[in-house]
Amino acid sequence: MSVRLYIGNLPKEEIDRQELQAVFAEEGDAVTTKLIKDRKTGKCRGFGFLTVNNDEQADQIIEKYNGQLFKDSPIKLEKALPRTKGEDNEEQSAPKAANQAGGSASASTPKESKKSKKPRRGGSSKESVPAGSDTEAIRPDPRWASELEKLKQMLAAQTTT
Repeated sequence: MSVRLYIGNLPKEEIDRQELQAVFAEEGDAVTTKLIKDRKTGKCRGFGFLTVNNDEQADQIIEKYNGQLFKDSPIKLEKALPRTKGEDNEEQSAPKAANQAGGSASASTPKESKKSKKPRRGGSSKESVPAGSDTEAIRPDPRWASELEKLKQMLAAQTTT
């Protein structure tokens, strides 16, 4: 069973896969590399992947090459997280990461938020609420309400003196 390793802290410049493969050349042909590049510029995005045959070999390579200099940057090696199914992995993993970090279950990706945007004041929606109503009153974030109140008091004290 093959194991994928994440290679991080690569220089963000014009490097190619052969240069990265040369770093791991003494491990033999069983080790393959993949360099992740920006689609528009063709430059390295700062990371890549290394595929090895088994866990023992993966542990040996991590121990041997982690922190080794590659073009004046110490590379970071660790076992890669398993892929999620689907074409666009970043969009699928974003809501899960937000939920694990204590975010709300309604976290959405940027594409979804564009679709679900509601019209603001003065919009052409039939459901819009008049500007003076209580439902649209601006309320401070409860996490900062006490700090905001202190600032208001300080400002009021400065204007009266």
